[in-house]
Amino acid sequence: MALIGKLVICGVGLIGGSFALALREKGEVAHVVGMGRKRATLERAQALGIIDEICTDWAVALDAADYVLLATPVGQTDAIMAAMAPHLQTQTIVSDVGSTKGDVIAAAYRRLDAHLARVVPAHPIAGAENSGAEAASAALFQGRSTVLTPLPENAPEAIEKVRAAWRAAGAAVVSMVPQDHDRVFAAVSHLPHLLAFGLVHDLAGRANAELLFSHAASGFRDFTRIAGSHPEMWRDICLANRQALLGELDQYLGELALIRSLLLSGNGERLEKLFEEARQARIAWGEKHAASARIEIRRPEEA
Repeated sequence: MALIGKLVICGVGLIGGSFALALREKGEVAHVVGMGRKRATLERAQALGIIDEICTDWAVALDAADYVLLATPVGQTDAIMAAMAPHLQTQTIVSDVGSTKGDVIAAAYRRLDAHLARVVPAHPIAGAENSGAEAASAALFQGRSTVLTPLPENAPEAIEKVRAAWRAAGAAVVSMVPQDHDRVFAAVSHLPHLLAFGLVHDLAGRANAELLFSHAASGFRDFTRIAGSHPEMWRDICLANRQALLGELDQYLGELALIRSLLLSGNGERLEKLFEEARQARIAWGEKHAASARIEIRRPEEA
């Protein structure tokens, strides 16, 4: 018997579509309903075999639904939850994939206060620079982590259902306090995206942009890959987590000021030491990350 009978995905793009495909591949979902703003996108998702049914009415979509996954930009969460609330049934679990959790949880308390036992916030640490249903892949979550930030009101069986769904999709599952989640990802996800967008925007606005881009190679490609990400999604993430992100940006500006001072003074010895410290930290992270990925791929059930 499938883990999820009727799955409703609001936002059938890279993450939502990949979740559905991964569960389909494992035989853990019986029927997938897609909802979203653009019918053409939903029709494409249906043609690709990601969803079985297109729905535009929450009352219909939520009838006998076991699990709802909100996979839209986080700025839409409040309005979506408000629209869902009158039609939620007792058994339905509601979860999300948002890269910020404080705003999602605040919306849940505002809009779904009668259903909090089954609202389990989550964040899969997976993605790509491409978006949309065409980018979805059943393998997207293999060897990746998904963070759950459960609410005090959550029923244990609801948490376990969300945990089991992400494990079935191939992810290792960990739990965090929501405030810790937002601070951590401001540093290691939101700030890097901000920097990549900023660099590309700066170069693109210069008079010699064409010359600059014509000579950009692997270093530029690797650093700026994530600047190809979904602009609306990242606008919402940056605004939703702006306090933590501003703190990280100020910290980084301090680091840039240090590097600038070393360049200004011609202090090559100190500059090399800084580069070496960064290099060693990056190597250590890379080795640990690779080892963790191998373990997660081999034994996801132990996560």
